[in-house]
Amino acid sequence: MHFNLAAILSLAPLALAGIPRPRMVNTVVETNNMPMMRPSPNETIGHAIVFNNCEMPIYLWSVGQDISPQYQLIPGDSYSEVYRRDSQSGGVAIKITTVKNGLYLSAPQTVFAYNLVENLVWYDLSDVFGDPFQGEIVTVEPSEPEIWWNEGVPPSGSQVRLLEASNDLVLSVCY
Repeated sequence: MHFNLAAILSLAPLALAGIPRPRMVNTVVETNNMPMMRPSPNETIGHAIVFNNCEMPIYLWSVGQDISPQYQLIPGDSYSEVYRRDSQSGGVAIKITTVKNGLYLSAPQTVFAYNLVENLVWYDLSDVFGDPFQGEIVTVEPSEPEIWWNEGVPPSGSQVRLLEASNDLVLSVCY
């Protein structure tokens, strides 16, 4: 698996502050129903990574034309998938709730969406049906301008960003 060392090292201050660093879970969504765009031999494709730093489990689904199974991340766990281009919608939305089966219950969701276009990945972060991480810090790294929700609630305005697809994107909830 490829992880952006700079993104991982950016979590080093957490360990220095006595906050345990999240464990990596080697979960990569890659099924026949979810085709992946393969990189040319001279390029690599990064990952969309979600860290659960909360004191409770969170639940997520990778959604394109198909919906992945529900993944439960216990505190300290992470989820990772290689960027892929969905053949029907173009983009992928990683939908996260704090409620088991929340995707099907219209529970508040944080949506970490991306769209792989050649060697670039367009991405954004938003909430629907409420703010599941209200009162917590939610951040995506790297992002420029910075995506940092100090109270777990998205600010007004666009959160859409662009990054070279060889880089990993790390969403941390309850940072």
